[in-house]
Amino acid sequence: MAIALLPLIAILLGLGIWQVERRAWKLALIDRVERGLAAAPVPAPGPAEWSGVTAEATYRRVRVTGYFLPCRTKLAQAVTEIGPGKWVMTPLVTSRGFSVFINRGFLPEGQSLPDCRTARPAATTVTGLLRLSEPKGGFLRANDPGADRWYSRDVAAMGQGIAHLAPYFVDADRSGDGWPRGGMTVIRFPNNHLVYALTWFGLAILTAWFAWRAWRGRFGE
Repeated sequence: MAIALLPLIAILLGLGIWQVERRAWKLALIDRVERGLAAAPVPAPGPAEWSGVTAEATYRRVRVTGYFLPCRTKLAQAVTEIGPGKWVMTPLVTSRGFSVFINRGFLPEGQSLPDCRTARPAATTVTGLLRLSEPKGGFLRANDPGADRWYSRDVAAMGQGIAHLAPYFVDADRSGDGWPRGGMTVIRFPNNHLVYALTWFGLAILTAWFAWRAWRGRFGE
């Protein structure tokens, strides 16, 4: 029995070490995001930089100027601290020649947007947080482009036919008190890895104690 428990001890130790490594990664992520949030906005990445837009670039503060295409707006399901509603995703044609979706903010249930055909194109500067596209839909609910039903912010699917579309979107900062309301990005990174690591190491020690007792029972004096 003692010998049979040795692989289990090794597995438990490995899981503990893995959680220690995950904790170091999570702390580095939190530090990177906090530094990014405190930094001044930088120009949103252009086409030459899109290949480098990975998870490491998320939550960076960016700035972009252009004009909206309000009639290409898509509404993605949202649940926030103030209730259910939609994220208002509108493409913006930038002054640099590419397009990018802007999450203009949260629109509660019961609220509606103005008729897009009455909007006058005007140059707009948006600052906000860079976010990666969400192509997999929501939990157990796939996006349905044909029905214009969106459970995640999949910019490639939402922007079919829009030329030079960025592979990311921008969560706009809050401006004013009306709807849609920006600046509602939830930034929360659970960090329970130390607890998990101590749990795995504790189980490894307990298993080792049982193995020692079994060994003593078989070979002890």
